[in-house]
Amino acid sequence: MVLVCILMVLLRKSPNYLLNDKLHKKFSACPLLMKMNLHSHIRIALFYFLVVAILGCLLRLFVVVDISATYRFLVHTHSHVALLGWVYVALTSLFYKLYLEKVKVKKLYSRIFWFTQITILGMLISFPFHGYAAFSILFSTLFLIASYFFAWLFLKKSTSETKKLFSYKLAKTSILFMVFSSIGPWALGAIMTTLGSTSIWYKLAIYFYLHFQYNGWFIIGLLGILFYFLEKFGIFVPIKLQKQWLCILVSSVLLTYFLSTLWLEPSFIIYFLAAIGAILQTILFLKIFLWLQPVWNYFSKQLIPMVSTMLLWAGLLLAIKIDMQLLSAIPYFAMLAYHTLDFVIGYLHLVFLGVVTISLFAFLKQTELLNLPKVLFYFYLIAFLSTELLLFYKGSAIWLDLPIPKLYYFYLIMGSVLFPIAIIVLILYQLKKNKIQ
Repeated sequence: MVLVCILMVLLRKSPNYLLNDKLHKKFSACPLLMKMNLHSHIRIALFYFLVVAILGCLLRLFVVVDISATYRFLVHTHSHVALLGWVYVALTSLFYKLYLEKVKVKKLYSRIFWFTQITILGMLISFPFHGYAAFSILFSTLFLIASYFFAWLFLKKSTSETKKLFSYKLAKTSILFMVFSSIGPWALGAIMTTLGSTSIWYKLAIYFYLHFQYNGWFIIGLLGILFYFLEKFGIFVPIKLQKQWLCILVSSVLLTYFLSTLWLEPSFIIYFLAAIGAILQTILFLKIFLWLQPVWNYFSKQLIPMVSTMLLWAGLLLAIKIDMQLLSAIPYFAMLAYHTLDFVIGYLHLVFLGVVTISLFAFLKQTELLNLPKVLFYFYLIAFLSTELLLFYKGSAIWLDLPIPKLYYFYLIMGSVLFPIAIIVLILYQLKKNKIQ
């Protein structure tokens, strides 16, 4: 009930449109649910992000405080709401805004949206208490079905003119990788039943899902949005380059999955394929960065103030991510990363809180779906950079036998607390701006 009340507050003051007549009559006693628009979707996404940030702080406290909860269950909740709540809702809202808003599929999209929210809330309620059990598996499965509906809507209803754009081709590729990544969760059920959660196949299925979510669905989807705005301002990629880039991009994402298997110390061919994937991805993004360089000044002037700065930060973090990925193709560093948890968490946060979230902030601001003041962005950036430095320092200290400060966990918790503070202020700022408007 508390979650429902918070969501209802986030939905207020939104332009009215109905899901259908039956739902309108059914929920006439609760008109706030019938006043959805894309600004409301983003406020809901931010609510999920807040939940993720609070859970992150709680997980940090486990080291120093005795908490009567199951750590593993909270980790499951944290990761699921992060990927499927904040990022998925924000990214699909952007895709709808850019590619589907003018196609008149509002009612159908709205039904898919609400179905998706039921599944996410179901996971949010069930995972902390039971982990992977009947209800959480049910809602996770329903979420996959909801994502398939969105994929169908996007691929089926986009106009023929839109489908000619390079940005759409990237967006389509990301959607296909989203669907492809779901092989991991589907396989988990069979693996847990037959081999158990201690099997190497259990970990490989999870890594399969995470890899194609992060590197396929998220990053390629955000790349598609970047090229949407480039095309909007008259900057187009030549057809020959489009085909070349897409071919390299898809190949590199497929091959870099093998980086997630190197902890098994597989045969030489797997190391070779993983290295080829990492090299291809490095070459591709270097080509894109070099192609963007001469047009960047013109492009950045067309953007809303601060958006270009956020994109530069995202680009810098993406470059670091690609370098780390390339380094992990070397067997020594692959094993080091696998056996050093702080490196793993730091890398995942680099991608999620850095590359993905900062890119989302930039594009949501550019589409005017999010009001993000400069001060608040830099506050978030301080939270991100401080926690990343602490995580990677601890990993390096374990590796190189360096001293770890006695107050290390206190510093890490203090840095982590900055995230929910930033998100709460951001949500309140949205509500204030909405009230003024």
